[in-house]
Amino acid sequence: MKGTLMLSWILIICLSQVAVQSQYYSDTLPYRPRPPKVTNLHFFMHELTGVTAVVLTQANITSNNSSVPFATLVAVNDPLRTGPEPDSEVIGNVQGISLLAGSNASSTQYIEFGFNTGKFNGSSLSVFSRGEPGLAVVGGRGRFMMATGTALFNPILINATNVIIEFNFTVVHY
Repeated sequence: MKGTLMLSWILIICLSQVAVQSQYYSDTLPYRPRPPKVTNLHFFMHELTGVTAVVLTQANITSNNSSVPFATLVAVNDPLRTGPEPDSEVIGNVQGISLLAGSNASSTQYIEFGFNTGKFNGSSLSVFSRGEPGLAVVGGRGRFMMATGTALFNPILINATNVIIEFNFTVVHY
């Protein structure tokens, strides 16, 4: 017992000496921000219902008369194309989730627009917003580091199997 008590006191004294004799080292550098860039992007998202957009879960509500059921969670993985034509060049993809939470088909979305060709290859834009006419750009990767901005969208085609949406992004990034 005496040996354990003595060992405890020795350890406490040694640890206190280490804390007293060690110093924190930090080298402060001045902040020199890069100048912001403004980029305008225009592309089209092509969605195939049941193939590139899949319902993950849905609330069991029997009194809903809407064409889009309330409280539906949808996962998307849609191609981004340069034009509205189905055979236009693929420049990336959209991945994310959308929660249809309103009786008027409004939604809250977290989606990532990833680019895999051209000068933005490997870069992406993150959007987290309500599904109103404009979506909020809240971040990005690659060339879109620290991005902010807006994404305006215009539905071109909506039917039972296909959805084509035109996007116009204005992004401020560094």
